[in-house]
Amino acid sequence: MNDWPDRRTGDRSERYGRGSASPQPESARAMPHIQRRPAQPRTPQRPQVPPQSQGYDDRYQDGGYGNAPEPGYDSGYNTGQVYGSGSGGSDGRGGGGRRGGGDGGYVQGRPAPDWRRRIKLGALTLVVVVLAVSISTYFWADSKLKREVDLSKVIDRPESGDGTNYLIVGSDSREGMSAEEKKRLRTGSAEGKRTDSMMILHDGSNGPTLISLPRDSNVEIPTFKGSESGKTFQGTGRQVKLNAAYAEDGPELLVRTVEFNTGLHIDHYVEIGFGGFAKIVDAIGGVEMDIPKAFKDKKSGADFKAGKQTLNGEQSLAFVRTRYAFPNSDLDRTKNQQKFLAALASQTATPSTIINPFKLYPTMGAGLDTLIVDKDMSLWSLANMFFAMKGVTGGDGTSLNMPISGSVGGNLVWDKAKVKQLVQQLNNDEKVTVKGN
Repeated sequence: MNDWPDRRTGDRSERYGRGSASPQPESARAMPHIQRRPAQPRTPQRPQVPPQSQGYDDRYQDGGYGNAPEPGYDSGYNTGQVYGSGSGGSDGRGGGGRRGGGDGGYVQGRPAPDWRRRIKLGALTLVVVVLAVSISTYFWADSKLKREVDLSKVIDRPESGDGTNYLIVGSDSREGMSAEEKKRLRTGSAEGKRTDSMMILHDGSNGPTLISLPRDSNVEIPTFKGSESGKTFQGTGRQVKLNAAYAEDGPELLVRTVEFNTGLHIDHYVEIGFGGFAKIVDAIGGVEMDIPKAFKDKKSGADFKAGKQTLNGEQSLAFVRTRYAFPNSDLDRTKNQQKFLAALASQTATPSTIINPFKLYPTMGAGLDTLIVDKDMSLWSLANMFFAMKGVTGGDGTSLNMPISGSVGGNLVWDKAKVKQLVQQLNNDEKVTVKGN
């Protein structure tokens, strides 16, 4: 009896799991009793009928030729819509899908982003932020300035010339310094303050000019009005060192003395003390200097080797204060001061400092906190002074010591003829040709 489902004959025990001579592969006979279910008939889907507004032929509507299209009928009409796989579209929403063609990737139901509008809004937002930061920075910096010098108290002033003249003073003020800082910076603990360096910076159309005024310069104290008392003190022809004018009645008498002995009108006054000077240098990470010859000075703490090196605040202060290590004493010191201040300005006014808030604000804070300026000094004028100082070493600038003709009683006597020529060139905003010491 044959009990095979497909009417085969033969012994199942002999054929199961063994090969045979049949041309069919063994796999075709491994599971002979598996049955397949009959396939379910597919229900034809009625094609989507485009709305009449898309140009559908109304002959297939009731009332056109009188008969509606039968289910499953394909008219072959193409509305222009591109269908994805399946009637629901690629996004799974009925009739959704994407459209091709020249609409630039338009997604049905969602407009394409307006990049022009986004760029305009982004640019406008950036401008607003920059303006807000700039304005807040301006008012913050302006509030830091100590406008303590009143130049309206200076009497009998010379006529103003072309360009702007700044009197820049480095004082030995120890205000705000701790005992530890005084010891570390070797400033001593003397009360009050004296001028340690004095310079005139002329900013004009022919480039900046920086003129050092040696503190030992022999000058005459003129008639002046006391800055505190308002009392007029008549001049007696008294000859003193220039720094004595500052010690006697402060910045106002110093300006009066400089103007009287030079004939040059001073427009603005700027003063910085020891502590602020060192903090500015440390805030920018030091100042690189090329020292041509090694020198030491026990009084200032200077101990420098020859060559390029980066000076921190303590070393910088020692560098600009040293005088006893040089043969020309104060004259050599003023040259070092000019060289250092120009390097400081040049290395501070850089993009890495200006656009970096972690450098800009500490630098401005350290400088502005210790600056003493005249009452008419604006932040804009201070910035112009700073960039003019940077320009001294930029190729167009000139730096010199006040011309000296000799000395009297240890004081340096100015060369009156050369000083007159120098002042005339500055007042006329001409290129300076006078040579100093």
